[in-house]
Amino acid sequence: MKLWLDMAPRNPGSIDQGHDCKDCPDDAFATELYTNLSRCTDHSQFEYLQKYLSMCTLQHAQPLFIQTFAKEYTLVCCTIGSGLIMLLDAEAFALLQCFQYPTTLSEVIQRLDYLSASQIEAATIHLYHYGILSNIHAPIQVQTPGASDMLAAWLHVTNACNLRCDYCYVAKSGEHMQEDTARQAVDAIFRSAVKHRFKRVRLHYAGGEASLQANHVFEIHDYALSQAQRHRLNLTARMLSNGVYIASHVIEQLRNRKIDVMISLDGIGEYHDRQRPLAGGRGSFTRVDRTISRLLEHGVFPSISVTVSSRNLVGIPMLVRYLIERNLPFSLNYYRENNLSVHHADLHLDEERMIVGMREAFAVIAEHLPRYSLLNSLIDKANLQSKHNHTCGVGHNYMAISQRGEVAKCHMEMKRTVTTVAEDDPLQFIRDDREGVQGLSVDEKEGCRDCIWRYWCTGGCPALTYRMTGRYDIQSPNCHIYQALFPDVLQLEALRLLTYTTPIIL
Repeated sequence: MKLWLDMAPRNPGSIDQGHDCKDCPDDAFATELYTNLSRCTDHSQFEYLQKYLSMCTLQHAQPLFIQTFAKEYTLVCCTIGSGLIMLLDAEAFALLQCFQYPTTLSEVIQRLDYLSASQIEAATIHLYHYGILSNIHAPIQVQTPGASDMLAAWLHVTNACNLRCDYCYVAKSGEHMQEDTARQAVDAIFRSAVKHRFKRVRLHYAGGEASLQANHVFEIHDYALSQAQRHRLNLTARMLSNGVYIASHVIEQLRNRKIDVMISLDGIGEYHDRQRPLAGGRGSFTRVDRTISRLLEHGVFPSISVTVSSRNLVGIPMLVRYLIERNLPFSLNYYRENNLSVHHADLHLDEERMIVGMREAFAVIAEHLPRYSLLNSLIDKANLQSKHNHTCGVGHNYMAISQRGEVAKCHMEMKRTVTTVAEDDPLQFIRDDREGVQGLSVDEKEGCRDCIWRYWCTGGCPALTYRMTGRYDIQSPNCHIYQALFPDVLQLEALRLLTYTTPIIL
């Protein structure tokens, strides 16, 4: 009897969407279980569970997602419970199916007389500990994810850009954030972080094109570091760039300051050029490709943000192969309509085409499968690696600060400001605002409350949902795409588990 567990390394460069899966309690829980159970180093705990489960009536956790893989294996996961994924061979699945209805361990031992009692007991302990089985008299309570301990802030350091992307929501100008405004912005962020007892601060240096103001970014970051040390808070940062040109000396400074880099790349060659042309109209892919190579030469692995639209969909399979071959962490994000892009009809998503196109990309991934998990990379705003109940930090632990020091709830709605950096606690103004974009919990959204994917998906981007439906309390307009593709992503994870992880043999 064999079981494969979701214990392979996480993708270290995964794009942050307001929650860090590497710090997720579920990951720590899984690591402890793997150490104590699969390696059997904690015999007292094993013996305790053995005795406890012998007195229980057990049943499948609800809802339990069960998916056949390669005919002879089965992937199982309680998506609203632990969220941990397990792959079972035929014998292990036969054991699991004995608990489809309330059953005791002794009854199963009698029924499966071709397996030893010790095998059945050991496998049942793993199934119970990973949230696949539940005691009917003390069922596992659905625990919604807790609040983040991180305050994230978008610093719009410049409004200038050397690209003219058709889907961009920023009206370009030469204006940039002045030094005094930048310091006021950093001070305001840390004031709110302290008042709301955050332990970490995450800064996103963005624009426009932030690399055009690289020296200014470094000045802001150095000042932010001094404030983080003063308030004893952890600080991390990322510079968002179109990758047209980042000089070697700038890359060195980014690496020395441990500032992550995120590059936008929408395809190979013409597929990228059609969506992200230079200001003069020429393509930008060759330059971005050169920048990515330069970053890698300096030991900097950028995260890649891909905007998927109907225009570049056909080229996504080629792009994911390019990214995997270079071991680059990436995230596939679906096009979001805005006031500046609405007239580009060929960007708009078509559900059926998106599903077919994404499956073609997934087929390429299966042929070039990386060792690390892609559960948080492949479906727009969804993250299948860690449970969460908000798509992003809007209205809770996120603020966007314009080049003028105005504070907005979302960087896509920078024109609708809530307050300024002069206020003592800008985050409180954001939390109190009931007119702008509302980041509701997934449990408050119609169409999401009973969905088995809700703590991985969280209902999509609230700004897009409102634009398309006029409501925040409803599922994403991309819901059907998400639901169609979740099982496909889990198939890829099952393949990764089977290919790269060592099974527990019982």
